[in-house]
Amino acid sequence: MSPVTVLVPHAEGAEILSEVDGLSPVVYDPEKPLPDAAGTARVLVPPFLATSDAIALTEAVPQLELVQLLTAGAEAWIGKLPDGVALSDGRGAHGGATAEWVVSVLLAVYRHLDRFVRAQDRGVWDYHQTEELAGKKILIVGAGDVGVKTRARLEPFEVETTLVGRTARDGVHGWDELPQLLPAHDATVLIVPLTDETRGMVDAEFLAAMPDGALLVNGARGPVCDTDALLAELNSGRLRAAVDVTDPEPLPEGHPLFSAPGLLLTPHVGGSVPLAMRRAYGVAAEQLAAFAAGDEPPNLVTGAY
Repeated sequence: MSPVTVLVPHAEGAEILSEVDGLSPVVYDPEKPLPDAAGTARVLVPPFLATSDAIALTEAVPQLELVQLLTAGAEAWIGKLPDGVALSDGRGAHGGATAEWVVSVLLAVYRHLDRFVRAQDRGVWDYHQTEELAGKKILIVGAGDVGVKTRARLEPFEVETTLVGRTARDGVHGWDELPQLLPAHDATVLIVPLTDETRGMVDAEFLAAMPDGALLVNGARGPVCDTDALLAELNSGRLRAAVDVTDPEPLPEGHPLFSAPGLLLTPHVGGSVPLAMRRAYGVAAEQLAAFAAGDEPPNLVTGAY
């Protein structure tokens, strides 16, 4: 059987995939016409954090059977691929790095690191007592790879964590329990995929159920949270937030989130670490090894996710 031609946007990725039996990776430049190998390629690996514009690449791959993502987020691709083309995501590649970001911002907010940095910039010695992460009750909404790794990384900090998934199971509460769970937690961490079900799930009612002084952490996708509702709570001073994702994204100059009180904002860097690509291609290699063997990739996306 002929090896499966895979179009890959990174030389490092091609090197990793070349070690998988049955694969023939070919590097392409997303900014240029695809190489001649696109005529026989059966797999396309889009660029990391590719936007919906990258879907146009599939039109130049007539024998395409599978799109293999380097990210866990697949919302830009679901329902938009040609008939007969399957989709596999990068679930498992970035969970550790994103979980580390969650712990980082929790510590930063509770130990007032953002306030101290601003004082340093002004040349002010702002001595005061801070809060602490120890003893906090943390609600983690999203019980997948990132949620589980977040809980594991929080355990040494002497916190109480509650994991919430789409449906209840052993050790995991269901989303339908959120109205009762939100008031009892000091911080709520969002680690869910963006689907029709999760879009706008953090609305004014959701935020109102959080107790005064609580912290919202969004490491999911911007549209999961209603921006206007969040701004209203921040401007009132009732809630605080730390977000790595926004709606819109990237934020345009002068957007009110930039100056919102009580907000720690990072520019979607949760998974942007030195080993991100190597980990992503490690997951891709597992998926494409299965595909080359005639099996379904373990991360095959079906339905909304």
